[in-house]
Amino acid sequence: MRGFPTREQLNRIKERYPIGTVIELAADMEDDYNPIPKGMQGEVIGIDDIGTLHMKWQNGSGLGVVVGKDSFKVISKPEEPEIAEPKHEIGGMSL
Repeated sequence: MRGFPTREQLNRIKERYPIGTVIELAADMEDDYNPIPKGMQGEVIGIDDIGTLHMKWQNGSGLGVVVGKDSFKVISKPEEPEIAEPKHEIGGMSL
């Protein structure tokens, strides 16, 4: 992805990598202060307005992932909440 993502692209990133998604790096991430090695796993803790995945890595780093630049694979996604069926109450008792 070049430049800033469009609103559509940003929405697709947020749908594809929701908060709680666990990823694993397929290649080293270069950083002058805290490089992240290939194979490191981390959890998505946020996504900013330019589509950067904010991470909590196993090694404690918070280096963000740039979709389309950094190489990674999804290990797991958060479970979607189950939709509870409404309970019918009679006389204050749940059925």
